[in-house]
Amino acid sequence: MNMSITAPAILAGRIFGLDSQLLFDLLFQGIAIFVLFFFVGYLLINPVRKALEARQEKVKSDLADAARDKEDAAKVKAEYEEKLDKVDEEAKEILSEARRKAVKNESDIIAEAKEEAGRIISNAHREAELEKAKVSDEVRLEIINVATLVAGKFVEEEMDEAKQEKLVDETLLEIGEDTWQN
Repeated sequence: MNMSITAPAILAGRIFGLDSQLLFDLLFQGIAIFVLFFFVGYLLINPVRKALEARQEKVKSDLADAARDKEDAAKVKAEYEEKLDKVDEEAKEILSEARRKAVKNESDIIAEAKEEAGRIISNAHREAELEKAKVSDEVRLEIINVATLVAGKFVEEEMDEAKQEKLVDETLLEIGEDTWQN
């Protein structure tokens, strides 16, 4: 082969120095790459995209569920705190009711004690009055006895005024001055 072919002759059958076989190969490779990307996109990228979208939807759903659960937890916490407040109020009410009952029981016990003391005092007064009446009856009987004795002595002796007064004074001394002062 002769290598002495000039450069313009080599370039005569080519576009920009490219031969038709090279252009055909480039075109065929470009179409092959386009078809390959199309099938790879169809077979691999779409399922991956769908998987990613499903995962994204699941994450959004999980976030929404977490937000709902957080709201529910806040509601339950608020209800729990409200119930605790009610329990505290009920406990305070029960304690105040117990205090009121204790005060009422105390006042009832004091009233009963005062009533019992009044009955005891009333009974003591009654017994004192009965005892006074008994003593008074005994004094009357004693006076009657003394009067009978004095009358007996008057009858035995005839008396003048001086003897009568002496006899009364003796009788009074026998009975005692305390009897006549009551």
